[in-house]
Amino acid sequence: MSEADAAGGRLDSLTSWHADWSGLRVLVLGAGVTGFAVADTLSELGAEVLLAATSVDDDRARILDVIGVRVLRHPLDAVPDEVAAFAPELVVASPGFHPDNALLEWAGSAGVPVWGDIELAWRVRDKVNAADWILVTGTNGKTTTTQLAATLLAANGLRAAPCGNIGVPVLDAVRDPGGFDVLVVELSSYQLHALPIEGAGALHPLASVCLNVADDHLDWHGSADAYRAAKAKVYANTRIACVYNRADEATRRMVEEADVEDGARAIGFGLDTPGPSDFGVVEGILCDRAFLDDRHSSALEIITVDELEPRGLGAPHIVANILAASALVRAAGVPVGVIHDALGEFSLDAHRIQTVAVSGGIRWVDDSKATNPHAAEASLRAYPRVVWIVGGLLKGVDVDGLVAAHVGRLRAAVVIGVDRSALVDAFARHASDVPVFEVDADDTGTVMARAVAFAESIAEDGDTVLLAPAAASMDQFADYADRGRRFQHAVRARLEGEADGDSAPHDPASNEPDARA
Repeated sequence: MSEADAAGGRLDSLTSWHADWSGLRVLVLGAGVTGFAVADTLSELGAEVLLAATSVDDDRARILDVIGVRVLRHPLDAVPDEVAAFAPELVVASPGFHPDNALLEWAGSAGVPVWGDIELAWRVRDKVNAADWILVTGTNGKTTTTQLAATLLAANGLRAAPCGNIGVPVLDAVRDPGGFDVLVVELSSYQLHALPIEGAGALHPLASVCLNVADDHLDWHGSADAYRAAKAKVYANTRIACVYNRADEATRRMVEEADVEDGARAIGFGLDTPGPSDFGVVEGILCDRAFLDDRHSSALEIITVDELEPRGLGAPHIVANILAASALVRAAGVPVGVIHDALGEFSLDAHRIQTVAVSGGIRWVDDSKATNPHAAEASLRAYPRVVWIVGGLLKGVDVDGLVAAHVGRLRAAVVIGVDRSALVDAFARHASDVPVFEVDADDTGTVMARAVAFAESIAEDGDTVLLAPAAASMDQFADYADRGRRFQHAVRARLEGEADGDSAPHDPASNEPDARA
């Protein structure tokens, strides 16, 4: 037996926290939140760990040294001699490392398996108790749906944790000493790309959903088909319910083509009247026609749109997220009455259609989390008349269709970001009568102050000034939250007559590739 075959056989046996991980040589790529959690976990398991990253936060480096993890600061566009000498038996890469990264290509040519943090977490999920997993992906709405599902499960007395791409590594949840009954795992397309759908590392979730699919991160995946194929992995091996979006045919096809466990059901959700085995809306009432015996002739009432409106949850795309989350937790046995009561206490995250201020009849809304055209479209549809602050890093996505679709609701547009020319050209082609203001500032500290000033100069009573960038934030900001905070700061300063700049605190950017796809 070759050394590679022997190593592969050992890895196949590593499907429990209580398996023998001792001495396993593992190369960890990335030193952000995920990479640190991977290295910490493997060290606790007794593996021999080398962490490689272009840069490493000093505090994390000190902790890694204390727990016995070797740290290699080195550009990752080539294979360092130290990595080759280490001869890893396994590589665990943080989300976002592109498949053509030099170290991943080297691992492939050397026959060294490459895992992501999600596969590792699944294999060691039984440290405290093996919780059920519910998986959530989609181009937009992942975080809201993940948080909703975890909230609804907790309201039913279950220990539930939202984790994954939402910001809390799954490995941290798995190692929580209190244990959980259910993990609601938000998965990016990067994380799904790395997942196997069969074999020892394949996930077997209780329920799963792909909320929607629109072109995004094509520069990373290479094509729309490759992006969709990554998203489709969310349904593999699902045990109880594959939840899909009736308004998005791609998600229906994903479910139809998925290899699931016997007895798993396809559950549709949408804003229209639900059929049997669906969730939907009838005369303003959110309904479940899936999890009841007489689903062919009746439905269960969950909540009304009128009840959701005061909580800021009445926008159509948020209602869709609520239906999806309800379907997921109904698969886990949560009663509709519990869902109704819990929704009365739920609030959206910051920077997700968040009203910042209402002044002079003008509403100022922060939807900085609308980082692609699909998300921005959902946000635009929630308001009848908009001054639209848009732009950033477009990631190769075409914006013509988005601009053309919303000409009728635009009072004006304020264009920010490094990819301004594509947006300005799109407005010239499809919305030539809409006033367009271009913020050409390169200084992060002045972008939002100028954007808000332009918006205030043209907004009228009844308008909504909407930050829905349809683009990533990393061209000028640390992340979407930094962009949103700076917008909110600029709005409040302007309305209070203090608009002399746009300095807002921000979180330092992680040094591992962005995972939010």
